[in-house]
Amino acid sequence: RAPHGCHAQYMANMGSIASLVMAVIINGNDDEGVGSGRNSMKLWGLVVCHHTSPRAVPFPLRYACEFMMQAFGLQLNMELQLAAQLTEKHILRTQTLLCDMLLRDAPIGIVTQSPSIMDLVKCDGAALYYGGMCWMLGVTPTEAQIKDIADWLLEHHGDSTGLSTDSLADAGYPGAASLGDAVCGMRSARITSKDFLFWFRSHTAKEMKWGGAKHHPDDKDDGR
Repeated sequence: RAPHGCHAQYMANMGSIASLVMAVIINGNDDEGVGSGRNSMKLWGLVVCHHTSPRAVPFPLRYACEFMMQAFGLQLNMELQLAAQLTEKHILRTQTLLCDMLLRDAPIGIVTQSPSIMDLVKCDGAALYYGGMCWMLGVTPTEAQIKDIADWLLEHHGDSTGLSTDSLADAGYPGAASLGDAVCGMRSARITSKDFLFWFRSHTAKEMKWGGAKHHPDDKDDGR
């Protein structure tokens, strides 16, 4: 079928006349396939080939490319599953060690020893708020700001065992503006009635440069 108009325009900008697009398909979430009678599949990526002049790819070659993508998808799926299993084992081991520290009434060890709470969650910083004092790792708010966040959680989320948000501003924390870009997302877990574990993530902004786009300074990123 004919390519979309914007795709044809990008190809023209790159001096490309012909293209061949192949999908890389892997297994999706098993829960999505429950009751459907088949495994759930999802698109992982695309392999896109370009040519600067008109070129017809014969069917045997296209079929061979499709078979190669299927083989690549199977291998990729095995690699992803292995990586997920290794990550899960690492998290469970770290979780066991940290829980042991807490059960032995040595909570400070989870921020002063290795592994620490930063090894449990992918984050830019972490903190332990315990007994009115703070122990911080990585990129975190100040001690006064962490105490303020803890007070806010107790006041507005007192019935919850924790809070997870991509943006403290969106979550309604009134002091979010003073945190700047260093701290944006947060995950908290209550370990006693007034003590918390915190994980923080910094604000992330990424500018994508699309191949074939003119990238004129006056142009806005409207997808065209």
